[in-house]
Amino acid sequence: MSQFLMPSLGADMESAILMEWLVKEGDQVSKGQVIAEVETSKGVIEIEIFEDGVVEKLLVEEETDCKVGTPLALIRSDGEKVEEVAKVEEVTKVDEVVKEEVQEVSKETKREEEKEVPKEQEVPKESTPQKETIEPSLENATPERLKVSPAARKKADELGVDLTKIESKDGVIRLAQLGAKEAQTVSKAQIKPENTAKDAMRKAIAAAMSRSNAEIPHYYLSASINMSPALAFLEELNESRDIKSRILPVAMLIRAVALSLQKVPELNGFYKDGVHEMREEVHIGVAIALRKGGLMTPALLNAQSLNLGETMSALSDLITRTRGGKLRSSEISEQTITLTNLGDLGVESVYGVIYPPQLAIVGLGAILDSPWVEANAIGVRKVMKATLAGDHRATDGRTGALFLGILNKFLQNPKELL
Repeated sequence: MSQFLMPSLGADMESAILMEWLVKEGDQVSKGQVIAEVETSKGVIEIEIFEDGVVEKLLVEEETDCKVGTPLALIRSDGEKVEEVAKVEEVTKVDEVVKEEVQEVSKETKREEEKEVPKEQEVPKESTPQKETIEPSLENATPERLKVSPAARKKADELGVDLTKIESKDGVIRLAQLGAKEAQTVSKAQIKPENTAKDAMRKAIAAAMSRSNAEIPHYYLSASINMSPALAFLEELNESRDIKSRILPVAMLIRAVALSLQKVPELNGFYKDGVHEMREEVHIGVAIALRKGGLMTPALLNAQSLNLGETMSALSDLITRTRGGKLRSSEISEQTITLTNLGDLGVESVYGVIYPPQLAIVGLGAILDSPWVEANAIGVRKVMKATLAGDHRATDGRTGALFLGILNKFLQNPKELL
């Protein structure tokens, strides 16, 4: 018997809302199967299970906010005996009883402390303001007596907002999530659903990047790469393909990064609790801009095993599902390195911030016509600047330089990317 826990879907995640169970008790499940959907600041994510078995018990109801690591279900392996399941359930019940007893003792202690307060410190009953009951619903609310949650009312007080001017329940919920205390007025038009998601995502990104800058000693390297051979090869390759199956330069770059990481595995993995963990599988986090604003870096899983055509197909599918809110938990939590490409916006060099606990981030700039010396002659070539930010606790500049050198070699010999 094992517990299926609320997974961590990033360094910035503390909790998520279990939105929907896609299985029921007694269902047979297999490794990699999506069994639930949870809502995080990054959107609705499909949660996979990583073992075969039977859903013995669902421990959490839908629409429950759960912290990372919270047991969500009990999974019984196929060969496990019913008696063993009963023992696990009994232990779980005992744990729950102990927790209840601890909470009760805590409440009793608090009551005893309140009794011991000196009389001169007690507030006279006639001067004690009556607490009004605040319901979390806005239904049947009137301007004189608006029913809102305590969190929304507190935030309204901080911002100096008149709640009677916000007509919808969603408006008040979004108001409770606002964090800009410097705002003086908030109108109905200012509180928009799409802005809430962006604000939550921005907050999550800010938390992760702040942690990165505080914890990770970055080193930065850059190299100019002649992309003319790779682009010429790609143009020739696409001549035999129809428009839908053509390969874009970004797919070729992802493929080159994946193969380079196999040569320099020290940059592929994590730094956790003072330990440098290298991974054989290359799960490249690809920075994808969302249509309504914001950015996500889902993983292109097992990129090292995909050929050039498969890389293009997998990337197209990943972009579509990211923008459609159909990502899986493994695509959110298992990135071993991040790749960001801002070349389409005209940026020449990208110096990224490592997303913890990853070890590095690769930045790719625009491919521009530039002077290039080759065979003692000056000519014009298509040139791209590639940068690497590495974690100095796990690797050093020499490791990063090896990676950029190998990346360059693959792009000078593009047939090796097939």
